[in-house]
Amino acid sequence: MSEFEASKIRNFALVGHGSSGKTILAESMLACSGAISRLGTIVDGNTVSDYHEDEQQHQISIHTTPMFTKWKSCKLNILDAPGYADFIGETLSALRVTDFVVLTVHGAHGIELGTEQIWERINDMGIPPIVVINVLDSEYVKFDQIVNNLSESFDKRFLPITLPANPGPEFDGVIDVLNRKLHRYQTDGKGSFKSEELPSEWQDRVDELFQQLMENVAESDDQLLEKFFEEGELSNDEILDGLNGAMQQQTFVPVFAAASAISVGVPQLMDFIAGYTPSPLDVGKSEAIRSDDTKVEISIEESSPLLSVFKTLSEAHVGDLSFFRVFSGSIETGMDLQNTNRNQQERVGQIFQMNGKERNQVKSIGPGDIAAFVKLKNTHTGDTLSDPKTNLKLPGIDFPAPNLSGALKLNSKGEEEKMSTGLYTLHEEDPTFIFQGDPELHQTLIFGQGELHLKIISERLKDRFHVEVDLVQPRIPYRETIRRNGESKYRHKKQSGGAGQFAEVWMRLEPAPRDSGIDFQQSLVGQNVDRVFVPSVEKGVTAATSEGVVAGYRVVDVKVDFYDGKQHPVDSKDVAFQIAGKQAFRQGILECDPCLLEPVYNLEIKVPEDYMGDVMGDISGRRGKILGMDAVGKKQVIRAQVPQRELYGYATTLRSITGGRGWHQETFNHYEEMPRDLEKKVIDDSKSEDWH
Repeated sequence: MSEFEASKIRNFALVGHGSSGKTILAESMLACSGAISRLGTIVDGNTVSDYHEDEQQHQISIHTTPMFTKWKSCKLNILDAPGYADFIGETLSALRVTDFVVLTVHGAHGIELGTEQIWERINDMGIPPIVVINVLDSEYVKFDQIVNNLSESFDKRFLPITLPANPGPEFDGVIDVLNRKLHRYQTDGKGSFKSEELPSEWQDRVDELFQQLMENVAESDDQLLEKFFEEGELSNDEILDGLNGAMQQQTFVPVFAAASAISVGVPQLMDFIAGYTPSPLDVGKSEAIRSDDTKVEISIEESSPLLSVFKTLSEAHVGDLSFFRVFSGSIETGMDLQNTNRNQQERVGQIFQMNGKERNQVKSIGPGDIAAFVKLKNTHTGDTLSDPKTNLKLPGIDFPAPNLSGALKLNSKGEEEKMSTGLYTLHEEDPTFIFQGDPELHQTLIFGQGELHLKIISERLKDRFHVEVDLVQPRIPYRETIRRNGESKYRHKKQSGGAGQFAEVWMRLEPAPRDSGIDFQQSLVGQNVDRVFVPSVEKGVTAATSEGVVAGYRVVDVKVDFYDGKQHPVDSKDVAFQIAGKQAFRQGILECDPCLLEPVYNLEIKVPEDYMGDVMGDISGRRGKILGMDAVGKKQVIRAQVPQRELYGYATTLRSITGGRGWHQETFNHYEEMPRDLEKKVIDDSKSEDWH
């Protein structure tokens, strides 16, 4: 496909709740435009979009897949984004480079969790939406009710541009409001139809919708609004010419009726996209940041190349791919660009336009377009590539923090480096997934958006990097401390025929303020112990604190006073005082009523008001404390504190309680004493574990 002018490009993402027909809608668009000869299906695993092995195995979209086709002299860049919340990072990456979205809603199920979540995102980002009420060839569809529900739920004007003439299993007719026609389809999936005159029973409904459309278009333009007030109407040409502006101003949300599995209604949607939706030229300017952190507006018509990498992927059949959108200038093979996020130069090698896994090599890509590089050295998701002379940076992608954690257990020793390489690669592809090694707990911890997200990560480690792991519950970093004052004396004496070892250490211990760590002091008087051995005793104490005393967890918040002891003129040495210091500390801890501290987390939970009671009851059952509540829009935000021990898998529980409509984030706040019964259980469990 040759290079397209920016005015002839349409960049959009297909978004919506899982299983609302996004992938098949993309498939239908490709079939209607002749890019593919027949429709694939999710069940058969042969769609252009969901071509990855993990997507075919789970029969859901996991990756955002770029595709393109030509329709009515326009190039349509289609980004099929996942509908499941676990893969929100993929969707946000797509939204970063789109000029509008097509939001699919299932014709029988109506507004679902994913509909609400993605609407909130696109509304916050100000991206113009089109709604497709899809799957209208199924049982129990309710087109008009869904349109009304959308208006009530999202406080916008949702206006049908097409209507289903006969929704249900026999669906094959679409009423076209713009052209006042009935389109009767062949249901072979190729999008073939014949147009008929509008039946008389539809005249009043279409007249009413056309009048609403006229009013919405008039609101988007001062001149049109003035004429509408003066004359009471606009001409057909004025309405059609004003649709693009109305889309950008979002004076209304266009709604289309479709059944993408048989391609009914899809050509009318594509006609609207090609004719009336924003092009990159319409969007015009982008905000960029100079090297001195000043902001500047960049026009798409400027000659200096500037692009954003919105997705990276390692493909077995191609290699490492970097998907990008050009915000200004043209990109050519052999060009040198500056990665302004990492301050490194990149040489442009092969450039591909991708249709799923099919690639079409091109020599250049113009402004506003979307394509992929192969094998850039050090460029990752969210990075900017710029003309080295301008050295500009585009805003990154605002990814959400993880809300679920797990730990990886290697099934084979010696594969730690291979696992680390795999995890690093997966993080660079998907920044909503984070990992870290915890040397204290001897675990590799992983953090993601949900159970399925973490499961997919562990599957990718196995399939792509050949690392066998189990996903297990993370250990909790408890702490040990003391409740009362005490003291101890310990003598270390070793004699084995040669040079001996001797050291005696006396120390006092007392509780210190929370979060103060270990306060080691010495108050030696006289000559019983040479001051040169004070650092040795402190080393011993430090070793004991890191190893733990009662359950193998780090000791904190203890004040230690090394106040006396004894030494031998020959046998006293550094190692002897280290051992004596360590054992005196351990013995002292046991004499001072030791206890365990557990980490407590702040929770911020956003839920619909109907679920408040159930969520708060669940928090109480987790030994949690409610700190407060606030109303945010139509939802309530609960602020609470809950021990980490009670939070494993909480994201999954919250989704279950709220029908998937709850969201939360958790951050560490403080340590506090555990209840005695739980403390005993942790201590008993620690004696049977071998990681300490």
